Amino acid sequence: MDGPAANAPYRAITVERCSPTIGAVIGNIDLTRPLSDLEIVEVKRAFTENLVIFFRDQKISFEDHVRLAEYFGPTGQHVGKKTHSQESTDPRVRKFHFDKDSKGISGNAWHTDQSCAPIPPLGSILYMHTIPPDGGGDTMFVSMYAAYDALSDRMKKYLEGMTALHDGVLIFGDGTPRASHPVVIRHPDSGRKGLFINGSAVRFLNGVSRTEGEGVARTLIEHCRRPEFQYRFRWEPHSIAFWDNRCCHHYAIADYFPHTRSGYRVQIEGIVPPVAA
Repeated sequence: MDGPAANAPYRAITVERCSPTIGAVIGNIDLTRPLSDLEIVEVKRAFTENLVIFFRDQKISFEDHVRLAEYFGPTGQHVGKKTHSQESTDPRVRKFHFDKDSKGISGNAWHTDQSCAPIPPLGSILYMHTIPPDGGGDTMFVSMYAAYDALSDRMKKYLEGMTALHDGVLIFGDGTPRASHPVVIRHPDSGRKGLFINGSAVRFLNGVSRTEGEGVARTLIEHCRRPEFQYRFRWEPHSIAFWDNRCCHHYAIADYFPHTRSGYRVQIEGIVPPVAA
């Protein structure tokens, strides 16, 4: 978002940055009602500028949840054949409930949602109503803009035109899509360059020997995990995290067993596949 608008003060909402690289808490907003035109414009701006935005004290219904998502695009469905989330009473909303009886936890590895799809999701909106005690169940986010910017010029040059295979079978089982995407992409809204590679779905880069492709992929994946690029979000009851799958990774920390962490997520469909920078 170039030009004066990027530095202009917000008029309807408040935006409190969480870190130098990623995340902001949005205030002076009520998501249980339709937003005004100005609020929609400013929430979209905050989302583009901060990669992930957070809301507190929002006791939203399924309709409220979906309405927020649809300001950004149509809701979508998970492409995985197997997933730890569950159906809810609304087909647009997935249930994310984990407790002492759960056999697995969703999202406890660095990833971006369903990057294996030919057109990955634009974003995901997670609402949590029940939170573990003592700070358990935080979610970490990391900026792929910051990860790209920190690469050497030599590495940036090497990665020009490179692609990587994102293998959904590794995560969600047989019948899940596989897709190759550029390693360096340009965000369609911000215009910024970012890395598009994650350790959950990618094992190697295409177009070079397997040894070289695996080695460079491992180096990039480890680089993307640097704490300088991260923010750790502490959940509270009735909080919302809304992240941009095109430019950030997230990691749901599984440190709360046998306590309960419960909520719902809506996925926003992508419009175009990742485009090489």
